[in-house]
Amino acid sequence: MQIALTGDVMLGRLVDQYVIRNQSIGPDKIWSDVLPLLLKADRRLINFECVISVRGREWQPDSKAFHFRAHPRAIDFLRAAKIDCVTLANNHVLDYGTDALIECLALLDRAGIKRTGAGASLAEALMPAVVDLPQGRLGVVSLTDNEPEWEAGEKKPGTHYIAYDAKGLVEPYRSRLAQLLKQVRSQADLVVVSAHVGPNWGPPSVAMRMLAHQIVDLGADLYWGHSNHTAQGIELYKGKAILYSTGDFIDDYAVDSAERNDLSFLFIVELERGRIARILLYPVCIEDLYVRLAKDKEMEFLSRTMRAKCKVFGTAMTGEGQVGTISVK
Repeated sequence: MQIALTGDVMLGRLVDQYVIRNQSIGPDKIWSDVLPLLLKADRRLINFECVISVRGREWQPDSKAFHFRAHPRAIDFLRAAKIDCVTLANNHVLDYGTDALIECLALLDRAGIKRTGAGASLAEALMPAVVDLPQGRLGVVSLTDNEPEWEAGEKKPGTHYIAYDAKGLVEPYRSRLAQLLKQVRSQADLVVVSAHVGPNWGPPSVAMRMLAHQIVDLGADLYWGHSNHTAQGIELYKGKAILYSTGDFIDDYAVDSAERNDLSFLFIVELERGRIARILLYPVCIEDLYVRLAKDKEMEFLSRTMRAKCKVFGTAMTGEGQVGTISVK
């Protein structure tokens, strides 16, 4: 059984202007030759780093540099890839305020796409997405350390916000997450925590590593990180996989020639007997607002840099070229 994970999918700004709103472009085109791999997987999860809405105004005060919003036609693009679940705890879901967020939630619900990490209240933001699998169920929790002013409240729309330091989660966030993961474990056979944490660049800090370890200790089977624009190393901790960052998957961002934030992977998590057995890494590239499979020199760059990043954690990535493999023991 396979579960596909991507990094950040941002369908706003230029992607919205030139792709989403262009009626001559079919919704499947943005996924290009990556689409067969997505459709081959049994389930598909993305971190959705924008809001789908025609409502709202840019978040005020205007100290926020970037605001991302996509036209409701974006739903058709998610459907084309048969996206099962989107995680919303990130630093762009409230770029156009609460009215836009509420419309986005309603559009996702009408499309039958599961979502977690943001809501009209704290209870809704914390609510896990439970996705049926061919065998068993998958529970997904989404959280972020970005934009503390967006933290949801009892009657306040917002995100599932957390705070942590070098020792891990601080209270009350630790106790709240412990309780939440215990609840999810009672509903699902496999628990994934989507974590939009840390800066946009650089390796995971000591505090981020402590956070990931603690989340596994609290009950997660898989830590799925993003926020960083580039894919970071994978650590195997107590028999569980920690993906510190899955990078960018679709966007219109400027490309750093050294970091190559246009290059990342489609991560395929393979399950055997209900447990994660391995992770397959398919190299991909963002080009002209689409995602496509990476080519020769791009694959070489991704293979070389990802091997080095994984080696820091004592993790070996095998395979060459079109797919890398990390065995989870």
